[in-house]
Amino acid sequence: MTFSIEEKKILLDIARKSIESEITRTKHQYPDLSIYPNFSLKAGAFVTLTINHQLRGCIGFILSDQELYKTIHEAAIEAAFGDPRFPAITLNELKDINLEISVLSLPFPMKNYDEIELGKHGLILNEKGRRGLLLPQVPIEHNMNRDEYLDAICQKAGLPNNYWHDKQLNIDLFTAEVFSENELFS
Repeated sequence: MTFSIEEKKILLDIARKSIESEITRTKHQYPDLSIYPNFSLKAGAFVTLTINHQLRGCIGFILSDQELYKTIHEAAIEAAFGDPRFPAITLNELKDINLEISVLSLPFPMKNYDEIELGKHGLILNEKGRRGLLLPQVPIEHNMNRDEYLDAICQKAGLPNNYWHDKQLNIDLFTAEVFSENELFS
C-alpha cells in the first residue's frame, strides 16, 4: 500500500488533532475522507511520538477492524496518554512533538532468521506466552545488525537477549509504510 503526500499529511494531521482535542477537551471534525480510498483500509498502524529525537510514546495496533483513519486516531491518543513508559503529553509539549505513523502490512510467518531484512521487516515475537513487537525502522534508527535486532525483540518480550540462539522462535514479519512530520513538513 502506498500513500500520496497529501494522504500522509492528512493522516498526520488527524493524529496531531486527535491528541490536541484530547488535551483541550474539544471535538475534532474530520475533513471529507470518502475521497481517499486508502483511508477506508482495515490495517494495523502505530503512532510514534518523539521530542528532539527521543521517544515520548509509541502505541498501535497490529491488526484493526476499523478504517485506517480511526485506527490512527486511537493509536495517537494511546501513544500520547496511554504509553505506560511515559507521563501523559501536556499542551506545552505538543508543539515540540514530532509524529510518525507506521501503517502495517498483514503479518506473515518467518521461516528462518535469514529472511529478516533490516529496515524492511518489523518483528512480532510470540513465545512462551510473551509477546513483543519492533517496527521495521528500529534497527536502522539504532544502528543494529540482525543479531542485535533479534536480541532486542527477545528483550522486548521479556526473554533473555540471546534466547533466539537456543531455538527457532515463533516470529511473524511485517512491512510498513512509514512517514513523519519531520519528513513532510521540514
